[in-house]
Amino acid sequence: MADAKVIPFDDDRSRGGTQRPGRRRSGGRRGAAPEAAAAPVSALPGQQAVSQGPEGDRGPQEAAQAVGPQQDGGQAEEAREQPGGGWDRRVAGGLAFLRRRITGEYEVDEFGYDKELTDQVLMSLLRPFYEKYFRVEVKGVENIPAEGGALVVANHSGTLPLDGLMMQVAVHDHHPAGRHLRLLAADLVFMLPVVNELARKAGHTLACAEDAQALLERGEVVGVMPEGFKGIGKPFSERYKLQRFGRGGFVSTALRTGTPIVPCSIVGAEEIYPMIGNSKTLARLLGFPYFPITPTFPWLGPAGLVPLPTKWTIQFGEPIPTDGYPPEAAEDPMLMFNLTDQVREQIQHTLYKLLVQRRSVFF
Repeated sequence: MADAKVIPFDDDRSRGGTQRPGRRRSGGRRGAAPEAAAAPVSALPGQQAVSQGPEGDRGPQEAAQAVGPQQDGGQAEEAREQPGGGWDRRVAGGLAFLRRRITGEYEVDEFGYDKELTDQVLMSLLRPFYEKYFRVEVKGVENIPAEGGALVVANHSGTLPLDGLMMQVAVHDHHPAGRHLRLLAADLVFMLPVVNELARKAGHTLACAEDAQALLERGEVVGVMPEGFKGIGKPFSERYKLQRFGRGGFVSTALRTGTPIVPCSIVGAEEIYPMIGNSKTLARLLGFPYFPITPTFPWLGPAGLVPLPTKWTIQFGEPIPTDGYPPEAAEDPMLMFNLTDQVREQIQHTLYKLLVQRRSVFF
């Protein structure tokens, strides 16, 4: 009897005989016959038997094709479900990542943005909150241009600025062109230890016109929340009521760079820490813009910092173009006021619409 041959599940001989480059075929034991004659293949029910032509028996490749995709397809599907190869690649990729971090073979830009660390680590840490805890639903992310600069303007809420981080994950994971959102953050973020370094690594930069303009001119997607501390520090009774949008500095920056403004409305963040009070004395002592009092904080201690698992919706609206204005338009206070009011009204109108559509705060 001829020795049996071992054919791996991922071998291409069962799919037409084309051998993958760089892979050797498996052979029999030493001393075996070079090639054993193929036995006739019985036809499956409903299929025609393998014919024997005058040239001789068909080879194993043609016999496998004549049998049909039932047997081969099942083996290929089983091979695809094997998890071993995926884990090997993940472990190898993780070790290579650690080697680059230890040896310093990675790049950061002039703002401190570390793309590799953000993609491999920071987004992975935020994604469980985004997908499982807040169950964020994203709408209209395709309104952010596929290339070139864009300024995303969003409402701000939630006592702690988690809404900006969730918006960053939404753009990173769902934009068709795989774009990255660079957030403008307040001074306090860069005064806190650890938080300062993580914010820089994640692509955040100081909320000033110079940094925003530099990023937009490089073709980055920049995120800004003009309400600032007035938005995240407002009481629960004023939820989803937009505060003043500053002096319209973000509009001036967009006009100077000719980049579109993309309004963004976030529903769900207002209820994660219902702020029922504000201890101004403690805020002054600690140097904070406010000291929140919620139904769980500070009464439950550190456990009171756990946000409520609300259901979020993030909707990106139609972009407002700015490239049709002359260069001197950035110095026109009336134009800036009108555009600022237009962006604010669009965000507020979308918030009301999403609130009407929402079935529940948590579902």
